[in-house]
Amino acid sequence: MTTRWSGTEAPRGDDYDARFDRLAASGVDVHGEATCVERLLATRGISRGRILDAGCGTGRVAIELARRGHSVVGVDLDPSMLDAARRKAPELDWRAADLSGLHLDARFDAVVLAGNVMIFVAAGSEARVLERVAAHLAANGLVIAGFQLGRGLDLIDYDEAADANALHAVAAYSTWDGAPFVDGGDYVVRVHEKP
Repeated sequence: MTTRWSGTEAPRGDDYDARFDRLAASGVDVHGEATCVERLLATRGISRGRILDAGCGTGRVAIELARRGHSVVGVDLDPSMLDAARRKAPELDWRAADLSGLHLDARFDAVVLAGNVMIFVAAGSEARVLERVAAHLAANGLVIAGFQLGRGLDLIDYDEAADANALHAVAAYSTWDGAPFVDGGDYVVRVHEKP
């Protein structure tokens, strides 16, 4: 399936990582997503969770979560991004798959879709992607997705797709550090749970 990501000229692999390397070198915390996932799991009494990094790219979030003691599986469709992830952390479980057809024999406490994954999946496949990630959640598991608004997916459509897949809205933030979401904002971190 052709995704919106495959149609971009965004940097891939090591070139993609270079941006985050520069940010980290300048003192910016580039692990806000991992901290957010940990904070949300902690509210459920989970200190070492099983996490699916869906659309893992070069593995920045998955690698940090694993470093913090979580069990992580990373999935991406872009071979150059997965190659970079495998070079950095060959000990982790990296899978090549289209999220709209994802079938893993595993259940997770959380699925994280960081890095605008939802606006880069194939147009019209958003509900199917949420269906497939929801199928991989343990009871009371969380789907945590951060994406820019106004780039092919708005919050209302995302929430409708989540509702159609029996996911219950838990929270909405404007940043990964937990700042409250304000209507009219251009970025959301949306949290849903599987009852």
